[in-house]
Amino acid sequence: MYLILFGAPGVGKGTQAKRISQRFSIPQISTGDILREAVRKGTKLGKRAEEFMKKGQLVPDQLMLDIIKERISQSDCDHGFILDGFPRTIPQAQGLAKLMNTMELPPFILVEITVPDEIIIKRLSGRKTCSQCGADYNDHTHPAPPDNICIVCGGKITRRSDDNPETIKKRLQVYREQTAPLKHFYEEQHQFISIDGNKHIDDVYKNLVEQIKPYIKHADVHSS
Repeated sequence: MYLILFGAPGVGKGTQAKRISQRFSIPQISTGDILREAVRKGTKLGKRAEEFMKKGQLVPDQLMLDIIKERISQSDCDHGFILDGFPRTIPQAQGLAKLMNTMELPPFILVEITVPDEIIIKRLSGRKTCSQCGADYNDHTHPAPPDNICIVCGGKITRRSDDNPETIKKRLQVYREQTAPLKHFYEEQHQFISIDGNKHIDDVYKNLVEQIKPYIKHADVHSS
C-alpha cells in the first residue's frame, strides 16, 4: 500500500497518517525529516542538499527524489509506506511516478482530506504544541493546562507564530494556487480518493480505512 495524504494545512493529515502507519505497519515518511536526517548524517546526498540549503535555495526535485529513493529502499518499506510532504508540484509528481515505475513499485494512491477553510482557520489558530515531545493541544478540542506545561513530558507548550488567522488565510491561498493542481493529476490517473475531514477523528479514520481497503495487498484489514 503506497499512499500520499494530501490536503490543506490543518485538515488532519498527520494525525491520520500516524494511525494508518500503526494499523498497517507501514512507515510514515516525512520528506522534511529524511532530508534533515541526510544532512545531519553527512551522507553523499545530504551534503549535496546542504549546499543548496545554505544558500537559501530549494533542494532540486531530482535530488529530493534520490533522497526518497534511498529511504524507500530500506526493508521497512517492503510492504508500502505513507509519503508526507512530497510531491507539491506536477513535475515532482511526474518524477515520483517515474521513480516508482523504475523501482517496479505500484503507483501511489492520493488520499485527499477536505475541510472548509473557516474550520481550518479555527483549528490552526487554536493549535499548540509541546516544544519538547511534540504533543498536540488545541484550545477547542484538547486544551493545554493553564500553566502550559505538557502533561506527557513536562515540556513547555507553545503556539506557532504563524498560527494566526491572517497568516493562515495566506497559507491556504498559497496551497490552492501551488499544490491543489496535484488533485487533478491523480484524478486523471484514477489514483485519487477524497475523504471528508470535517468529522470526528475516529469517523475520518474509519472512512479512510474503508476507502483504501481495495488497495491493500499486504496488510491485514481486520487488524486492530
